[in-house]
Amino acid sequence: MISNIAEDEDKWLAEGIAGIQHNAFYMHRSVDSNNLREVLKYSAQMLSELRTSRLSPHKYYELYMRAFDELRKLEIFFKDESRHGCSIIDLYELVQHAGNILPRLYLLCTVGSVYIKSKEAPPKDVLKDLVEMCRGIQHPIRGLFLRSYLSQVSRDKLPDIGSDYEGDADTVMDAVEFVLQNFTEMNKLWVRMQHQGPGRAKEKQEKERSELRDLVGKNLHVLSQIEGIDLEMYKDTVLPRVLEQVVNCKDELAQYYLMDCIIQVFPDEYHLQTLETLLGACPQLQPTVDIKTVLSQLMERLSNYAASSAEVLPDFLQVEAFAKLSSAIGKVIEAQVDMPVVGAITLYVSLLTFTLRVHPDRLDYVDQVLGACVKKLCGKPKLEDSKATKQIVALLSAPLEKYNDIVTALTLSNYPRVMDHLDNGTNKIMAMVIIQSIMKNSTCISTADKVEALFELIKGLIKDLDGFPVDELDEEDFKDEQNSVARLIHMFYNDDPEEMLKIICTVKKHIMTGGLRRLPFTVPPLIFSALRLVRRLQGQEGDVVGEEEPATPKKIFQLLNQTIEALSSVPSPELALRLYLQCAEAANDCDLEPVAYEFFTQAFILYEEEIADSKAQVTAIHLIIGTLQRMNVFGVENRDTLTHKATGYSAKLLKKPDQCRAVYACSHLFWVDDQDGIKDGERVMLCLKRALRIANAAQQMATVARGSSGPVILFVEILNKYIYFFEKGNSQVTSSAIQGLIELITSEMQSESTTPDPPSDAFFASTMRYIQFQKQKGGAMGEKYDSIKA
Repeated sequence: MISNIAEDEDKWLAEGIAGIQHNAFYMHRSVDSNNLREVLKYSAQMLSELRTSRLSPHKYYELYMRAFDELRKLEIFFKDESRHGCSIIDLYELVQHAGNILPRLYLLCTVGSVYIKSKEAPPKDVLKDLVEMCRGIQHPIRGLFLRSYLSQVSRDKLPDIGSDYEGDADTVMDAVEFVLQNFTEMNKLWVRMQHQGPGRAKEKQEKERSELRDLVGKNLHVLSQIEGIDLEMYKDTVLPRVLEQVVNCKDELAQYYLMDCIIQVFPDEYHLQTLETLLGACPQLQPTVDIKTVLSQLMERLSNYAASSAEVLPDFLQVEAFAKLSSAIGKVIEAQVDMPVVGAITLYVSLLTFTLRVHPDRLDYVDQVLGACVKKLCGKPKLEDSKATKQIVALLSAPLEKYNDIVTALTLSNYPRVMDHLDNGTNKIMAMVIIQSIMKNSTCISTADKVEALFELIKGLIKDLDGFPVDELDEEDFKDEQNSVARLIHMFYNDDPEEMLKIICTVKKHIMTGGLRRLPFTVPPLIFSALRLVRRLQGQEGDVVGEEEPATPKKIFQLLNQTIEALSSVPSPELALRLYLQCAEAANDCDLEPVAYEFFTQAFILYEEEIADSKAQVTAIHLIIGTLQRMNVFGVENRDTLTHKATGYSAKLLKKPDQCRAVYACSHLFWVDDQDGIKDGERVMLCLKRALRIANAAQQMATVARGSSGPVILFVEILNKYIYFFEKGNSQVTSSAIQGLIELITSEMQSESTTPDPPSDAFFASTMRYIQFQKQKGGAMGEKYDSIKA
C-alpha cells in the first residue's frame, strides 16, 4: 500500500515537472520575442502545476523549486520595461487578471518585487498589499510555499534603516509589521496541516510538518536581520507578538520549534533584558512540549554570553537572571505535572551550570539549586532510572569540576541530601567521582568536621548500604573502590596535632563500621597516618594537664593497638603482624620501651596462634628479626626475651633451608653496628655454628631422600656471614674458621654425590674473588685476610 502511494506520487511529480518544463519552454520563447501577453499566459499555465493537492511536502518542494527557478528568469524580464513596453504600475494591475488565484498571486509577488525595486510606490504599501492578498490561499502546503516565496523575494527589499528602501521615521515598524504578519499567517497554515485530510496517520503528518518547519522559522531569521530592531522595539513589539502567536497556536511541534528559533536567532543581550517575558511564556505552553530542552539551550546561550566578557556580568545581576530562571523552572515543573523526574533534573543541571559560570562566587545559589532538586525528589523512591541517575551524577559533579575543591562542596548543605536519592550503585559511582576529584587536585582535608562530612558523602564505599550486600560486588571493582578509599585517607592532614588526632579518631570510627572485608584495605593507611603524627610528636612525654587531653604518642599507640586488633577477626594475621612491627619501630623512636615490647608481644602471639602457612611463617620471622635488630629501646632483660623467642621460632621452621637462613639472620640480633649497639661475638658465633649444623642436616636429609646431597648454597651463604662479622671485628670469627668453611665447601662441591648447581658455584666463585680482592688491597684489612688461602 505504502509503495503504491510512493509510486503514484512519483508519477504525479513527474507529470507536474513535465508540465512546468513544457510551459516554461513556450514562456522563454515568448520572452525572447518580447511578447508580454504570451509570457503571462504560459507563466500562469506553468504556475498552475503548483495547484496540485496530491503531493507530499517533500515532493511538492521539488516541484516548487522548478517553478521558483523559472520565476527568477521571469523577474528579470519584468524589470526590463523596454522589452515588454508596459509600465510597472500597469504590469502590477495586469497580472491580477490571471484566471486562477495561485498563479495570479505568484505573478503578483514577482511583479511586486520589481515594483518595490522601481521605487515608484512606497515599499510598505506594496508589501502590505501582497501579504494581505496572499490570504487568498488557505490550503496549508500551497499557502506555506506561496508565503515562503513572498518572504524570499521581499527579504532584501524591506524598508530597514540603512537599506535602499528606507522611508520615514516609522519605516522599520512597517518592515517588522510585514514580517510578523507573514509569520503569523504561515504559522496558522503550518498548524492547520495536522487536520488536513481524513484518516491520515498522525506520525506521517508530524513528519511532513516537521519537514516544513524551516519555512516558518525563516521569518524569525529575517526579523533578527532587520538592523532597525533595537532592544526597545524587540521588547515592546517583536517578542510579545511572536510569543503571543506561539502560545495561542496550542500546538506541541510548533511551540517547541518556535521557542527554539527565538532562542537561537535573536541576540543574547536581548534575551537577557527580556528574560521575564520569555520565561513567562514557558508555563503556558502545552504540557507535552519538551520545555526542558528549550530552557537548557537558553541557559547555555546565556552562560556562554556571560563567559564571553566580564563586562556583561553586572547586567546579569541587574536583571536578577538567576532568580528569574529559578522561578521559571519551578513554575514549569509545577505546570507540567506529568514531567518525568529526569526532565526536572535536567533542568536543574542546566540551571546549576548557568549558576556556576555566571555566579561562581554565590555558593548560596548553588545550594539553592540542589535544594530545589531535593524538593522534587522528596517522597519518591530511590532513583533507578539510568537517565535520571546519570543527570544526578552530572548535577553533583558540576561543583567539583568548577571549584576543583571538595572542601567547597562540603559546605553545601543539600549536596549529601541529593546523594541520598541515588540508588546504591550510582551512589558508589558518585563517591568514586568525589575521591578522584580529591586525588586529581591534591585537595587536603584539614578538619575532623570536613572528614565527617566527606565520609557521609562516600558512605557507599565505606560500609554496606541497606539492601546491597558486599558479596554481590565484582571482586576487582571492590578492590578498586577500597584502594581509592585507602588513598583518600592519606589526603587528611592538619599541622595541629590535636586536630590531626581528631581526624584519625573520625576515620577510625567510620572504617570500623565497614565490615571485615574492607578492614585490610582501610586499616593500613589509618595506621600509617597515625604513625606520621607520632613521629611529629616524638619526644613528648605523657599526660599534660589542660582543658583537653593532648595528643601524645602514648595515647595514639593505644588507639593503634585497638585498631590493629580488629584485623584479627578478619582474619588477616600477616597484615596485622606487619602493622604491629611498624608501630613497635615508631615506639622505639619515641623511647617508649613498654609500648614497643607490647607491640612485639602481639606480633609473637599472632605468629604462634594465627600464622600456620610455612611460607608466611618464613616471611614473618624475617620481618620480626629485621625489626628487632633495629630496636635500641629495650633493656637487657626485654631484649634477651625477644631475641630468644626469635631464635627459637627460627629453629622451628618446617624446612631445613628456611631454618638455616632464619638462624643465621638471628646472628645480627647480637651484633648491631652502631656506636652504642650490642656486640656479643660469642652469641653471634653460636648462631652461625647452629646454622652450619642445620645446613649439614639438610645435606644429609637430601642424601637420604634423593641419593645425592643438595647444593652447597647454604654453606656459601653462611660463609658470607662469617666474612661480614670477620670484617666488623668480631673476635670469635677467626680466619681459621673461615678457612675451614672454605675447605668444607670445596670438598662438598668436588664430591660426586653433590648435585651440580651453577648459581651456587657462581656465588662461591664471587666470594672467593672478594677475599682475593681484599688481600690484594692491602692495609689493615688485607693483613687480616693474609692467612686465608683463597
